[in-house]
Amino acid sequence: MIEFENIGKSFGSNHVLRSVNLTVERGQSIVIIGGSGTGKSVLIKTVLGLITPDTGKIFVDGQDVAKAKHDDFLSRFGMLFQGGALFDSMPVWQNVAFRLQRGHLKRPKAEAREIAIEKLRRVGLGPEVANRLPAELSGGMQKRVGLARAIATNPEIIFFDEPTTGLDPIMSSVINDLIREIVVEMGVTAMTITHDMTSVETIADKVAMLHDGAIQWCGMLNDLSHSGDPHVDQFVNGRADGPIETLR
Repeated sequence: MIEFENIGKSFGSNHVLRSVNLTVERGQSIVIIGGSGTGKSVLIKTVLGLITPDTGKIFVDGQDVAKAKHDDFLSRFGMLFQGGALFDSMPVWQNVAFRLQRGHLKRPKAEAREIAIEKLRRVGLGPEVANRLPAELSGGMQKRVGLARAIATNPEIIFFDEPTTGLDPIMSSVINDLIREIVVEMGVTAMTITHDMTSVETIADKVAMLHDGAIQWCGMLNDLSHSGDPHVDQFVNGRADGPIETLR
């Protein structure tokens, strides 16, 4: 469904992506792990066309991203942002239905609200939440609203950017379980970036580690604990000593 071929991206002298090669199968849930600043978010943005790679090509369902018609192309995607990224001045239902009220996806207001309430129900929030503002919600509820927005248009591909950041362990577990349920239920292709190994264990079918601008290791979740790669072993076990340099 998604194929990266020799993707490179630099910002001045900072070579974030050097040569990324990765394939994500249709209906597969892949989790990208790696330290902060290794380019995980940049990689997602190259798929969406928000960042143009310096080298290489990206294909989505066989279509070259660089040649895609942007509006039609983006309608295939949903995204859960790291910080929620809800619009403070809009009530919850309008946040969820944001894309359903614009462009070629535009629906009548009543229909858009009905869809929003249904998607809120799917993530465990009742209709009484619909008219609240984001500031009136807890962090966990805001994350659920973001997830409802990500699935509002029934996308084929969903990106999850650090889905449990800022949440307590219990709410993190709830969000991880919700994501897994939705990915399986909808049959979508999912790409998640995270530092949270609990998220990896719950969400992933396949895991890839991004290090030094390239895919250091890639394999199925069951193979992660015995990858044989010292970089993966150090990261997964959270050790300071190893081939990944740390600030002391």
